[in-house]
Amino acid sequence: MARYQETTQTETLHLPPAITSRGVAATELRPWGAFTVLEEGRGYKIKRIEVKPGHRLSLQMHHHRSEHWIVVSGTARVTCGDKELLLSNNESSYVPQCTSHRLENPGVIPLVLIEVQNGEYLGEDDIIRYQDDYARTKD
Repeated sequence: MARYQETTQTETLHLPPAITSRGVAATELRPWGAFTVLEEGRGYKIKRIEVKPGHRLSLQMHHHRSEHWIVVSGTARVTCGDKELLLSNNESSYVPQCTSHRLENPGVIPLVLIEVQNGEYLGEDDIIRYQDDYARTKD
């Protein structure tokens, strides 16, 4: 009769430098909610974004990156160029580079989504704000 033997060894997966995470940033609070960088590597960044009910991000544009948004929970109103979409759990949207866009939570529970950014430069200063509920536009 074969016996089941429990092992306590753990294997370590060694990833090449281009795939290895550069560390997880602390959550950054914003007037509309918060975001946390989950992983960042060459040419990409993955964030968890939470938007408070009734709040929205700036109408904005990025010169150096595109964004994919996947809704985890809640409802997202997405403005992308001249189109507006209403997304719910497990639905997604793509925002091309150099396209005006906005993310809004029209619901009554927090909106949680995963954002995947792709581009040559992914800094938080690559934001051109056209309209902002929190007076963060440059005049």
